[in-house]
This record gives sequence, structure tokens and C-alpha cells, in this order.
Amino acid sequence: MSANILTVDDSASIRLTTKVTLSNAGYNVTEAVDGAEGLATAKSSRFDLIVTDLNMPVMDGLTMIEELRKLPGQAGVPIIFLTTESDTDLKARAKAAGATGWLTKPFDPENLVKIVKKVLGR
Repeated sequence: MSANILTVDDSASIRLTTKVTLSNAGYNVTEAVDGAEGLATAKSSRFDLIVTDLNMPVMDGLTMIEELRKLPGQAGVPIIFLTTESDTDLKARAKAAGATGWLTKPFDPENLVKIVKKVLGR
């Protein structure tokens, strides 16, 4: 059975690239356009992995992760940041909030698939 992945990004082109990359690798991909929609989507369905942007309108990725980690069913779900940010303090905050990994945009699709496989253990 293939894994269900939620991608959260306010950029339509990044969402498309991420979806095509992960779908071609055999994953089921659901999209959300900001942290608030991502949080609502994660509450309504079970995901094996979440890939999120950091800087988004309505709710940013860091706040979304903090809110997700408060939910019993979301405690162990791996979350990868896919962002243009590479600030060390921000990475530390993301890790403290519960992020599993960090990938800087623009990203190499093969590298994304490699990280997803590693994080999912399959």
C-alpha cells in the first residue's frame, strides 16, 4: 500500500512539482494551500507524512506543526519542511516544534523522493 502524503504550500507551482514528483514515485498526494487548510486536512484524514512550506499566509508552517503536535493522532507523523529559508535558528525552532527534516527550495525532485523514502522507512 502506498503512503498518503499531505503537501502544504501557498505556491501553486511548488505544489504541482511536489505532487508530480511524489505521485510518480507511487505516493498518494493531497494538497493544501496554507497552514490553516493543512491543519484542517490533517485533522480530517490520516497521513503518513506531511511536507510543508514555512512562509505562508493565514498560518505559517511552524504554527501548523505546533498545532498538529498537540493532536493525539498526529504525534508521530513525520513532517518535512520544504522552504527557501536556511536560517539555523529557524531550523532549531522547527525541530523543537516537531519537524522531522528540512529541504531547501529550489529542491531536486530525486532528493525529495530519497528523503521521503528514508523518513517513511520504505
